[in-house]
Amino acid sequence: MGRFLREMLRSLGGSARDLTPIVLVVAFFELVVLRQPVPDLGGMLYGTALVLIGLALFVRGLEMALFPIGENIAQGFVRKGSLFWLLLFAFGLGFGTTVAEPALIAIADEAATIAAAGGVLEDTAVARSDYALGLRLTVALSVGFAIVLGVIRILKGWPIQYFIITGYLGVVLMTSFAPAEIVGIAYDSGGVTTSTVTVPLVTALGVGLASAIRGRNPMVDGFGLIAFASLTPMIFVMAYGMVA
Repeated sequence: MGRFLREMLRSLGGSARDLTPIVLVVAFFELVVLRQPVPDLGGMLYGTALVLIGLALFVRGLEMALFPIGENIAQGFVRKGSLFWLLLFAFGLGFGTTVAEPALIAIADEAATIAAAGGVLEDTAVARSDYALGLRLTVALSVGFAIVLGVIRILKGWPIQYFIITGYLGVVLMTSFAPAEIVGIAYDSGGVTTSTVTVPLVTALGVGLASAIRGRNPMVDGFGLIAFASLTPMIFVMAYGMVA
């Protein structure tokens, strides 16, 4: 219990340090530049405290659960020696975490609402729901594909820069052909996939996999999966826009 409290205090201190610059910037522009009182100061202070506690609990939870789970599963697949199950797990992990990503759910719903208002699709609940679901599934499939590709790269020891350069060339090429209405959504979809649910598990998978394979460096080979997870959705969503 004493160790847990010490770790929680450490997490709270780290969260407070990380939030301090944000609070200072907001306070400076609110009080010095705009010269207006802070609306509902008590509520904002209460909300900030909740954010601080929530962030500390989230970071501690990552350290205690998600990172060890991802690393242990990756190492277990390496010991088992089954490439099929490893790749199936990689795809399922990428797909499942992305579908559950709160940021993606929010941006998909917002994109559907704006598309309906702009006349891109029918302004009905069913049409908006189908559009948002299609967008979420497209992004999730792209992340699953990206994680599989990243795992193969780690297994083979291929340099990551060639994949990244090729991927962004593909993004530039797709941008030239995709409808203008989908390009911005596609670019933002690449960012929302690298959020609270996806990043910890995917990072743990890459590091655990590189740690378990002889000749792989976890620092060099273990990271980079998140880059794939943010790159492929841009291509897939633009393709979705061209089809849908």
